[in-house]
Amino acid sequence: MDRTQRRWAWLSISFSLVVLAIVLFLTVDRTTIELLLDFNPLYLGLALLLRTFSLVFWAYRITELSKALHYRVGAFYAFLVVTANLFAGAITPGQAGGEPVRIHGLYRKGLKIGDATAVVLMERVLDGVVLSLMGVIAMLALGSLWLALPPWIIAGMGIAWAFMVGLILVLALAVRHPAKVKVLVMRILVWAERRFPGERLRKMVAGAERETDVLFSSLLYYTSEGRRGLIMGGICTAAFWSSEFLVASLILVALGQPPFVAESFLFQLIIAIVMMVPLTPGSSGVAEVAAASLYALIVPSSIVGVFVLLWRALLYYYNIVVGVLGSLWVVRREIARGPCEPEPEQVLIGPK
Repeated sequence: MDRTQRRWAWLSISFSLVVLAIVLFLTVDRTTIELLLDFNPLYLGLALLLRTFSLVFWAYRITELSKALHYRVGAFYAFLVVTANLFAGAITPGQAGGEPVRIHGLYRKGLKIGDATAVVLMERVLDGVVLSLMGVIAMLALGSLWLALPPWIIAGMGIAWAFMVGLILVLALAVRHPAKVKVLVMRILVWAERRFPGERLRKMVAGAERETDVLFSSLLYYTSEGRRGLIMGGICTAAFWSSEFLVASLILVALGQPPFVAESFLFQLIIAIVMMVPLTPGSSGVAEVAAASLYALIVPSSIVGVFVLLWRALLYYYNIVVGVLGSLWVVRREIARGPCEPEPEQVLIGPK
């Protein structure tokens, strides 16, 4: 971990801890102790297990999207890539730092840079589509609850939805008019090379033209022969987000509260969408405030702070710990393998 990463990590963790301390200070009282007497650690253990299992769905999504492009990426290796990307995502705004880690991991497995980028971009697209569909269903099922939401949360959702729609439109434009988008990308890279000269950027520009062609070809392939991979990836995406959202309900049961499955599902959906807006590193602070504001509508205020603490422990601090372990494992593999080169089993399994 370099100095910049350490700075981002400490900033993200510190901001989260400060906001958590404020939430606990404002919500913990004598009633909190009485409510904690009903605490059931079994359900907290189930929540931890479900949280871990959600990463398995994420790994299978990578496997299926890679398979659609005729690459073999085993589920275990994909799981390592997922765990390694958790730390970078936890310390960068909008969790954007995880994407380069996953691209690099897939490249090490034999995918071309353009193909690996296409897989990761398609992950974002599937997230946007699935979350949008879930949002529509939630609005129809719990329409009256929307009236009680704070205005800033509704505004954040609007910005995040606009971001997701914009990403999908940009990718659609890239598939429909690849030549024009390629020219634009190359102009941006050439400008960046002149503005920030360096050997690393020079090499990037040198290989960008070839890899951009590969990227657009892969994106187009997903819309034709690779549709099965999109369908399977969509199923894995729905399973991933459903598992993530149900963690909160299990924590509520562990605290002696009703699961509020429908309401909690809606709240988690809102928080997930708002967290896509790159406001703070790892959305620290934003997630805590959003969760406290939303769950105060359905659970006693005395238990809200404890709930938010446990929820962030499983969905944020868990990412940091597992992400560090996953990163160390990947670094160890790379040191053992030496220079990047495809392994025998990393060949294409069919023409693209």
